[in-house]
Amino acid sequence: MPLMNASPQSAGAKPKKSVALSGVAAGSTALCTVGRSGNDLNYRGYDILDIAEQCEFEEIAHLLVHEKLPNRAELTAYKKKLKALRGLPAPVKVTLEQIPASAHPMDVLRTGCSVLGATLPETEDHDIARARDIADRLMACFGSMLLYWHHYSRDKRRIEVETDDDSIGGHFLTLLHGRPAKPLWVQSMHTSLNLYAEHEFNASTFAARVVAGTGSDMYSAVTGAIGTLKGPKHGGANEVGFEVMNRYETPDSAERDIVARIRNKEVVIGFGHPVYTIADPRNKIIKEVARRLSQDAGEMEMFEIAERIEQVMMREKKMFANLDWFSAVSYHRMGVPTAMFTPIFVIARTSGWTAHVIEQRIDNKIIRPTAIYTGPEPRTFVPLQDRK
Repeated sequence: MPLMNASPQSAGAKPKKSVALSGVAAGSTALCTVGRSGNDLNYRGYDILDIAEQCEFEEIAHLLVHEKLPNRAELTAYKKKLKALRGLPAPVKVTLEQIPASAHPMDVLRTGCSVLGATLPETEDHDIARARDIADRLMACFGSMLLYWHHYSRDKRRIEVETDDDSIGGHFLTLLHGRPAKPLWVQSMHTSLNLYAEHEFNASTFAARVVAGTGSDMYSAVTGAIGTLKGPKHGGANEVGFEVMNRYETPDSAERDIVARIRNKEVVIGFGHPVYTIADPRNKIIKEVARRLSQDAGEMEMFEIAERIEQVMMREKKMFANLDWFSAVSYHRMGVPTAMFTPIFVIARTSGWTAHVIEQRIDNKIIRPTAIYTGPEPRTFVPLQDRK
């Protein structure tokens, strides 16, 4: 891994003053490129615009974790493997049953990941094949963890977490609603998971790589990443974005209030990005997903409010919507509770996190940046008895 330096990662991209280490190269990766032209995203060389709606999530997970897009036979085998990994060990279930209903679902996943790591620990040799197996298990059973806790904490019902769904997104929706989801919802989940799967050295991925760089285990790295993603400046933005658009009854009332807030210099979550300078390429994809889901529901008002706020933010602040903005509309239309928006992000991003952990281990270097000291200059120590 190259040492951190002050060179911008991409030509023409200006570091953002509001983001620590913006523009500083902190390592190498073969997994992803973000914003090299200001509005592009590629997974292992594939343009997100080509793969987000064409691929099932399991194809993208295979690409990131197992390094190639699977052929049909490989995809069938991979989905069969993931389906077999949805079960939860008894100690994990016991722990989930102790977590109160008032807990945030991100705390549930953070705890569940840690307990799973204590129950089925990674071997000390950190074998790559076994690390990939852990990655697959986490992607397969995070939905099981979340929904087992969800139903038990509310009505003391111990649900069966192993469903017949052949996809991670379908499995999540079936456990949530107690019945198989309509095809449009499953396809929408595939697209959403694909868009969230990987994003280079974002905060949570960097946290995972820092943990991995110390020689720690996969579960610890993912647990640290989950804690990082919980923050409203990162993954929690989709929850906050939904709360913003849910304030309003009409697009006109939204426009009036957002303009007033902008004039009062308030921050509107869901707009702008630390790396993209022109637009978030994922936005136009998830916006169309949100539109289709809203049309299918026969309820366009929330979408229209979100779209009007998007227009106002561009007109008044020259700020574009990022992936989180219309993701909130999409998840709401599929009946996902607001507090579960970011956990869905976890399920998707686990594919990227774990691939980065494996990559960091191969690099085999600890990450230890230098701080800019702002404290007092050297001064004379005064013994306790002489202090006034």
